[in-house]
Amino acid sequence: MERFVYSCMRFSKWIPVMFIAAVIGWSYYAYIVHLCLYHVEEILKKIIYIFLYHIFLIMLLWSYYQTIFTPMKKPTSEFYFKETDIYQMQISESEMTKKTLIDKKAKDLPILTRTSSGNARYCDRCRCIKPDRAHHCSICETCVLKMDHHCPWVNNCVGFSNYKFFILFLFYAVLYSIYICATSLEYFIKFWDQIQTFQAGKFHLLLLFFVSIMFGISVSTLLAYHIYLSSKNCTTLESFRAPIFINTGLEDKDGFNLSTSENLKQIFGTNWRKALIPIFTSMTDGVTYPISVKQSLAASNQNYNTTNMLLLNERQALNSRNRSFEEIRITME
Repeated sequence: MERFVYSCMRFSKWIPVMFIAAVIGWSYYAYIVHLCLYHVEEILKKIIYIFLYHIFLIMLLWSYYQTIFTPMKKPTSEFYFKETDIYQMQISESEMTKKTLIDKKAKDLPILTRTSSGNARYCDRCRCIKPDRAHHCSICETCVLKMDHHCPWVNNCVGFSNYKFFILFLFYAVLYSIYICATSLEYFIKFWDQIQTFQAGKFHLLLLFFVSIMFGISVSTLLAYHIYLSSKNCTTLESFRAPIFINTGLEDKDGFNLSTSENLKQIFGTNWRKALIPIFTSMTDGVTYPISVKQSLAASNQNYNTTNMLLLNERQALNSRNRSFEEIRITME
């Protein structure tokens, strides 16, 4: 019974994906068959319409496929606790002991962010220290590097490994909708004047025009929002809850914001000829990220203060030893 329920739950997660696939499949039938083959009379115009349509369709489906089936990237092995440490935390009744073990582990890891209490970000379910910008997805049941959000329309987490594909999917979905609207407008106006006489082909074209407009508007707003986030080097989760940096101990939404061009390079890579192709070209390893000038200065000041404190302690220790030697000399005299 439990296996059946689990299978039903897994199947239900694919319903939004199947809905999108069905809409695209129907739009193909309506556009190619009813518009291009039945109602576009000029041969050259028909060839151009079909050729350009398939280019947009291929790029849309390619991006959608990559967004869905690209495996989400998890934290590397160095962030996970050993079995001995996990056992020690389980048998320990003191929260202080757990925090000590977590902070000891985090001390040797390349992380710059903390919780609001100043402790390392630890995941109880995955039993690992969360890298910067990583979060645990309760639906996928794992920690995801640079997690943006979990998208039911792709049945996958949108994060470091597929964020570029997700943006390209939105981009080509908008172009796909605009192209259908632009090329079918002439026939939409023509058939709208003849709406009194019902024909299945005309109904498909009228509905195709309305659906492409609604789909294009809704997706374009989402695309604009993610382009804005990308230009600021900020994820959806970070826009709602800014990361807290060790250097300042304060929340900073712009902590990873370098510049618009550098931020976009982290997602699309340095080769702009490959930027609009749904292949992985993102920079960084998903674990460490360059920080803003503000955070870099804060880190430099922190290192400077730490160095000064160490030098002061060494000077005080040296003065203390000199005084001890002086007292011993006076005593001997």
